Amino acid sequence: MYLIRMAGYGTHHRDVKSWIIALLTALSLMMAVVTIGLLAHFLVFDIQVNSNSGRRSSNQLNNLQDMNENLVDEIFIDSALNKRYVKNHIVGLTPEEDDTKADIVMVFQPPSTEQRTIGKEKTHSILNQKTRNARALPADVSVVQVNDCGKRAIPLIANRIVSGNPAAKGAWPWQVSLQRNNIHQCGGTLIGNMWVVTAAHCFRTNANPRQWTLSFGTTINPPLMKREVRRIIMHEKYRPPARDHDIALVQFSPRVTFSDEVRRICLPEPSASFPPNSTVYITGFGALYYGGESQNELREARVQIISNDVCKQRHVYGNEIKRGMFCAGFLEGIYDACRGDSGGPLVVRDDKDTWYLIGIVSWGDNCGQKNKPGVYTQVTYYRRWIASKTGL
Repeated sequence: MYLIRMAGYGTHHRDVKSWIIALLTALSLMMAVVTIGLLAHFLVFDIQVNSNSGRRSSNQLNNLQDMNENLVDEIFIDSALNKRYVKNHIVGLTPEEDDTKADIVMVFQPPSTEQRTIGKEKTHSILNQKTRNARALPADVSVVQVNDCGKRAIPLIANRIVSGNPAAKGAWPWQVSLQRNNIHQCGGTLIGNMWVVTAAHCFRTNANPRQWTLSFGTTINPPLMKREVRRIIMHEKYRPPARDHDIALVQFSPRVTFSDEVRRICLPEPSASFPPNSTVYITGFGALYYGGESQNELREARVQIISNDVCKQRHVYGNEIKRGMFCAGFLEGIYDACRGDSGGPLVVRDDKDTWYLIGIVSWGDNCGQKNKPGVYTQVTYYRRWIASKTGL
């Protein structure tokens, strides 16, 4: 951990754009001393930057924090270091006489030992290049920040059976539509303000992030908001046509601000277990029947976890069920995920009304057929992998 203190830049009359540029320029100097060698690098920068308006209100400081985090994200995600960059977070903005002090934590994945010197030089070069033409957003943008994961603005109605009904606005705020050339392909789940988890098979034929976008909200058209995909991380052991390790992570920018309609789901601990017959929920924009088209409106359905003992029976899926997979639905059929739901969430609610992501729509024979329930990627099995890539 490195603590570096820098003096303020410029005069007291510089505008917001100028002193944020100064902030980013300061970052370029600091990154030259980064030593890469830990499992993940937690680099703390204590930066004194100039303000043009004396002491700032708490709302202004929140706006400033969000702007600076987005700017730092943009620098690293859209750079040669994007495979090692995890995230940054301003842990403190302290107003002083005519200055504002920012404490920034940045997390990187380590390169190999022989690449350390190259990594430091590349970091310094990229920051110099990216900050040369940096531009800031206006400082008076209103921000609503909701930090709780897994909370719905709309409470679930007790004993209500949802059987493929349209979802209410804000009911499943972590649902994402993954689109290629602006056409819905798969679902995804928001797990952080710049991370989505989905199925690896969604990118089996095209993993070029420049051709993918993310859409938020309960309708595809019009979307609540859209984001550009910056990086796609498929599980290293995913080898189609095999169905093992069907999980991928998508990093996007700019980061989202959580609200009642856009909020991250909670991730379970690796040791968490969810017993058979537990009630769980699937959501997605997928087809209503096998061979059908994706839907414009988000739909929801209530299903149950099916034990591996049942799902591995010969008349169900037999030995096709591998480690890291589980089944959910009904052996009678009817309610199930379908084409276009791939990569989407299977979620469960705890006794504190908090929702957790436990499954990712992966595969199944047909849609809603007898003895052929949906098969899901088990999130707890891959929980440590998710943390290793995202820091979440």
